[in-house]
Amino acid sequence: KVVAAIEEMAEEMLRVQALRQARSGIAYPADTEWQDQFEEAFPWQETDDQIRIAAEIKQDMQAPRPMDRLICGDVGYGKTEMALRAAFKAVEYGKQVAVLAPTTILAEQHLRTFRDRTAGYPFVIECLSRFRTDPQQRDIVLRCMKGHVDILIGTHRILSRDVFFKDLGLVIIDEEQRFGVEQKERLKHLRETVDVLTLTATPIPRTLHMGLLGIRDISTLTTPPIDRRAVQTQVAEPDPQMIRHAIMRELGRDGQIYFVHNRVKSIHRVADRVRKLVPEARIGVGHGQMDEKELEEVIFQFINGHLDILVSTAIIENGVDIPTANTMIIDQADLFGLADLHQLRGRIGRYKHRAYCYLLLPTNRDVTPTARRRLQAIEQYSELGAGFHIAMRDLEIRGAGNLLGSEQSGHIAAVGYELYCQLLEQAVHRLKHEPIERVQPAHLEFNLSAYIPTGYISSTRQRMEIYRRISGCQSEQDIEQLRSDVVDAFGKPPPMFERLLMVAENRILAGKWQIESMILHEPDIVIAAQDMRLAEKVFAGAPGTVRLVDAARIYWRPPSNYLEPDTLLVVLRRILLRAGQPAIVPHGAAQPSPARS
Repeated sequence: KVVAAIEEMAEEMLRVQALRQARSGIAYPADTEWQDQFEEAFPWQETDDQIRIAAEIKQDMQAPRPMDRLICGDVGYGKTEMALRAAFKAVEYGKQVAVLAPTTILAEQHLRTFRDRTAGYPFVIECLSRFRTDPQQRDIVLRCMKGHVDILIGTHRILSRDVFFKDLGLVIIDEEQRFGVEQKERLKHLRETVDVLTLTATPIPRTLHMGLLGIRDISTLTTPPIDRRAVQTQVAEPDPQMIRHAIMRELGRDGQIYFVHNRVKSIHRVADRVRKLVPEARIGVGHGQMDEKELEEVIFQFINGHLDILVSTAIIENGVDIPTANTMIIDQADLFGLADLHQLRGRIGRYKHRAYCYLLLPTNRDVTPTARRRLQAIEQYSELGAGFHIAMRDLEIRGAGNLLGSEQSGHIAAVGYELYCQLLEQAVHRLKHEPIERVQPAHLEFNLSAYIPTGYISSTRQRMEIYRRISGCQSEQDIEQLRSDVVDAFGKPPPMFERLLMVAENRILAGKWQIESMILHEPDIVIAAQDMRLAEKVFAGAPGTVRLVDAARIYWRPPSNYLEPDTLLVVLRRILLRAGQPAIVPHGAAQPSPARS
């Protein structure tokens, strides 16, 4: 059932990909003098990542096929600047650009940023959001249809049926995970014809997975801007004294505080509690159900420093950029998703001061195991550039869902994420009529210890990642590359780790000869194989004695001094390599049962 569903999904995925490859998009020309001047006017020092990703975007835009690139980078790492440069290139060539933002506040901030950066150039930039009256919206839509608007920024209102572009060339999507299923369906059809650039701090699992599968191009901004410091994050009980201390410390350095409570019904009660805790502070309340003018007034008061504390819903998670706000308290943090928490936390820490984020636990209910894992992840990944790691953890916690449309796939839960990915990869190869060769590593039991010592790599997450990479190795070259990467990152490996790599290499070499298992029953090693003729060929001339017991097993008795673990691994490797070129099992042929680790 799972295979059939995956096959259907892979067909649709390949259809969209094939349409993009077949249809010729817009091949933009090389950079002009205007483009160079525009980029030189960037007021900050460019990071290496920004230079690299800007070049990747230009390469995509100058190619004849439509671009579909995901830029993953933490808040404040330069994603908007990358989008600005792409938009400038498109508009200068005479094309229109649509910029989609998930919230009105973020759309308005983008409008200010785009207008400030393009001041002095003859470009018309407008914004469609609920901060515009109906007559203003109708005027903007009409001018856009006639081609008199170069860049249209807005919320999902841009995707409405009445909005048309005369010559749309580029769509920029900020935080795609904030848009609903219907909007994503419209975006999917846009992807077939125009260039699409998606910006996100924490891509939703399906978006990230499409990038990792190679269906979408993915770029990551991991270099923090100069003077940026990590946000200190703490999961805590809602203790009034601790909350007052955190607020007073921020006020003591002339800073501001966000207090996030994501329930409109009770937000004023929470604001009153905060007033009683810190009567000396000026407090404002903001949420999405307020009148537009009232909400705008509160936000601008906070931006201009007339309020000390903003008690708000998650409406501030996108787009509010206030360097003086460097403490955030999130009430009932277990109700938020990982991406939400990371996005909220990204609102602080944009200044030279150390920023603090407190995730408050509920007092009236238990925290679910999944929510506990989310809170542990957000507390653990507080370093700069953690957005990509958080998205990877989100992928583990809740799976990728359907990679294309509205359905969330329960099939991942049925077969496990890794097997799901393998089945998807196999389906894609089948539909492309590509043979796939895959080695099934042999199972080895030699009564030896082989692992990654905690003294060598202390982080549990990094150790698990290396174990995962070892299990995915398919050749001696893969093992060698892994060894090189680990040495670069952690220094000279200890003997236990070297032994682990030797075991992995022997499992791969034996698997290529269709050997299922090699188990030590002293003084013999019992070898089971799918094809005994291949196994006999391998062990012909091996030191010691070799006996064929039945149609499925060989008993190899090496000299007793060869049974010491490290010696046995070295000897076995020489035997498997000396036998010549092994026969790899083509995918789809009978496979041995999965090897136990």
